[in-house]
Amino acid sequence: MLTALSIRDIVLIEKLDLTFEGGLSVLSGETGAGKSILLDALGLALGARGDSSLVRTNEARGIVTASFALPKDHLVLQLLAEEGVEVEGELVIRRIQSADGKSRASINEQPVSINLLRQVGGLLAEIHGQHDDRALVDVARHRDLLDAFGGLEEKVARVERAWHAWRASLEALDGQKKRVKRAEAEREFLEHSVKELRDLSPRSDEEETLAQARQLMMNAEQFAAAVAEARDALSGDGTLDARLNAALRKLERRREQALGKLDSLCAALERVLQEMAEAQRAINEAEVSFSFNPTDLEKAEERLFALRALARKHRVQVSELPALLHRFEADLQSIFEGGDMLRRLEQAEKEARAVYDKVAEELSASRKKAAKALDQAVMAELPPLKLERAKFQTLVESGLERASAQGIDRVEFLVTANPGVPLAPLMRIASGGELARFMLALKVVLAARGSAPTLIFDEIDTGVGGAVADAMGSRLYRLSERLQVLCVTHSPQVAARASRHLLIAKMEEVGGRGARMVTRVMPLSSKSRREEIARMLSGALVTEEARAQADQLLAQRA
Repeated sequence: MLTALSIRDIVLIEKLDLTFEGGLSVLSGETGAGKSILLDALGLALGARGDSSLVRTNEARGIVTASFALPKDHLVLQLLAEEGVEVEGELVIRRIQSADGKSRASINEQPVSINLLRQVGGLLAEIHGQHDDRALVDVARHRDLLDAFGGLEEKVARVERAWHAWRASLEALDGQKKRVKRAEAEREFLEHSVKELRDLSPRSDEEETLAQARQLMMNAEQFAAAVAEARDALSGDGTLDARLNAALRKLERRREQALGKLDSLCAALERVLQEMAEAQRAINEAEVSFSFNPTDLEKAEERLFALRALARKHRVQVSELPALLHRFEADLQSIFEGGDMLRRLEQAEKEARAVYDKVAEELSASRKKAAKALDQAVMAELPPLKLERAKFQTLVESGLERASAQGIDRVEFLVTANPGVPLAPLMRIASGGELARFMLALKVVLAARGSAPTLIFDEIDTGVGGAVADAMGSRLYRLSERLQVLCVTHSPQVAARASRHLLIAKMEEVGGRGARMVTRVMPLSSKSRREEIARMLSGALVTEEARAQADQLLAQRA
């Protein structure tokens, strides 16, 4: 609920800080005192369109801050969490309207878009007036309100799940149809391409391997010549190998008489000779490895060029040819198996649609049943509001051609205030007072279902009095038992029902900038409240009779 409202430099309000409680609070005052300014300021905090004219004259900006206490599972907190806005404790909205027309908003000191603020505001509070063009008169919301009244949320969720399942099966079917159609159109091309790719049988790493082998074979003669030179250097008469062997033999003949002095030298010469033998073996192996048949080079070049030509043809890299073959084979397979797959998907789509149709029709039947109950409940509220000859009807138009995630129904509230006049949408009612009373009856019946936790009614009692005004006050009080209700009123019968009464007054104030008009809001005590209700009854001159009547109204409260 709304717990506090702070206003700075908005039209005639220079500085105003209000706190609010649950139950029914009324705001009264003389015409022109600034009641609409207060609601405009609150509307600004709830996401209404900003306007530079709202800023107090000679000020650079106006600021409105509204605080709300919400349960932990409230939809607003879920919405803000999805948007990355953290909220701990109270939710505090601040809206700054600049005199240059610019406007910005924040929630708990975190900047938010006006669009997000508008969504949040709609979940926090509803403002209803005689000529309200949103809230209950918004046809787009009538289906949700009927669902809330009938407790149909679980059935709606079931329909939504069935809708998404059906749409998914339909998309799968459409996708398969497109694949088969495309594959059929390209069948000859696919068959030729698959044969060509299969004949070539490419591997993903083959291009690099072939390129390296080709490069090696192209330079094989140079490598072989270098190896031959190395072999000649290590072999033949007079080579190092022969000299080392001769030296080792001579030392071996004297080794025993040297008493170990020649052991390390002989061992070193043996190691050198072993390494030289290993080098000779490596040279022999290298000679073999660089021995290529010219045909091998020709074959490698032919395959490499064939791979690259096929890759260019299909506009892919050589390494992507195996994947391309797999894709072409799959497309061909979809042609061969397409009929079976299509039949399976068609059956799955048919079954999913049947499930959706079934649960949607069940929901539709429940909506029509709830609509009758809603009509009866609203009609019972109309006679005390001096609408005994009026009629209210919830129109539920159904048809599978309307299928959506919310079902197959279009819901609209229709009314007529006079016999013989056809039923029409709420907004076509000529009288603003009648519209206000219809909306009040609807709100009383709907109570907390499908409603924001705070309701603000702006002079919906204008033009009524006596028993009708008393009936409106009684219904506003009933609403306040389940929701927080704020009501701007001229009716003493309504004001007497409230648990808290605020007086809005306009007065002249003299300051550093000279005399100017300001709006003040004052909570009334029991005594001053009696006086204000008496003024509402009698006008500018408060009589003792009016005070006595005010006492009677206050005594009847609740």
